[in-house]
Amino acid sequence: MAIGDIIVGIDIGTSKVCTVVGEVNNFGQIETMCSTSCKCNGLKKGKIINEEEISLSIAKTIKDAEEEANFKINSAYVTIPGKYVTIVQNNILKELKDKFAGISLKDVQSAIMQAKDIEIPEGKTIIDIVPSEVILDNGKVVTDPVGNLSSNFTLQAQIILADKEYVRQLTSIFKRVGIEIDGIVPTALAERNLMLDTNELYDNVMLLDIGAGNTEIGVFEGNIFTYTNTIPLGGDNITHDISLVLNISEEEAEKLKKQYGLALKSFIDNDNEIMLNTCKDESRNKVIKSSELIEIIEARIEEIFTIINKDITNQNVKSNINTVILTGRGITNINKSDVAGKINLNIPVKMSTGRLISTVKQEFRTSYALVRYIAARPFAKTVSSRIDSQSNESVFKVIMERIKEFFYS
Repeated sequence: MAIGDIIVGIDIGTSKVCTVVGEVNNFGQIETMCSTSCKCNGLKKGKIINEEEISLSIAKTIKDAEEEANFKINSAYVTIPGKYVTIVQNNILKELKDKFAGISLKDVQSAIMQAKDIEIPEGKTIIDIVPSEVILDNGKVVTDPVGNLSSNFTLQAQIILADKEYVRQLTSIFKRVGIEIDGIVPTALAERNLMLDTNELYDNVMLLDIGAGNTEIGVFEGNIFTYTNTIPLGGDNITHDISLVLNISEEEAEKLKKQYGLALKSFIDNDNEIMLNTCKDESRNKVIKSSELIEIIEARIEEIFTIINKDITNQNVKSNINTVILTGRGITNINKSDVAGKINLNIPVKMSTGRLISTVKQEFRTSYALVRYIAARPFAKTVSSRIDSQSNESVFKVIMERIKEFFYS
């Protein structure tokens, strides 16, 4: 990245589209220029069900951002749910002509481009190459090998593949808006550096982002991104359960969830009475115990963690996870969610305590994390979004050209 680079990040969520525009300052940090959002119901259970609605929501956030930032936005980075992502690990051995010349940036960029030469399964396309670590000829592991003396080095990288059909849908959506896609990044990968604290970045962790309608899973072994998936359940399912069981409005159910949110009935201090104002069972107001409400919440949270446990067990990644980091507006307002997670997953669970989390509004955390992730890319030639020019190129071509711009000169 370079001082003055402007990066536009868009997160398409279950309930809204959020856009963040950031600029790289003199200290190499991201300064948020503007954050905009718009309600959107075009994504359901991680699937795009209404391209037109998503396009209109993106257009609204872009228009608001342009007015606030006072320039025209022509391109942006966008997140992709983990369910459409496949991660392929690839190691590249790069031999050097002169051991005493030192490893150059071009050597590293060349190795990264070599890493993409894999057999791509039908229906998949490469959206990113993520270098995780480099091993020198003496066995030393380094994050940045440039300048080190070595006769060769081994680059460990993750090749990020995405479902072509989902990428095609994104292409169609952004084409309607007149916005070019700079790059597509898995949600969990984007969030890692924001949601994890310094110690967790070097540990084997699972990041769980429980949002409104989906739960994003991201498993990391230190710097290595090993697994991601999407579970089509979130905070809205809890609200819907409360509404259905108690026969009250969704609005009242959401209010009660926030007011009495507790993940485990065993932690109730005082089993208060709650008056239901929109109950359709009787003509007059109905009164229930808070334990009845919490029992509904507990059942759904247990189901979410049970499904996650089954998924990571079936994928053979559970045994490598030391800690689970919990985040997301679908769960963070429900007390003892971390305890419920530990009980059901049998792994230590804690709420996210990333250093910058408190400085960013919850709804913008994923799109802000995306901007920070792009700005921090190692060995990148350029990361800036296109502010002054437009292109009608195929998104597949644009993505591959973008990778070349990142890593090859």
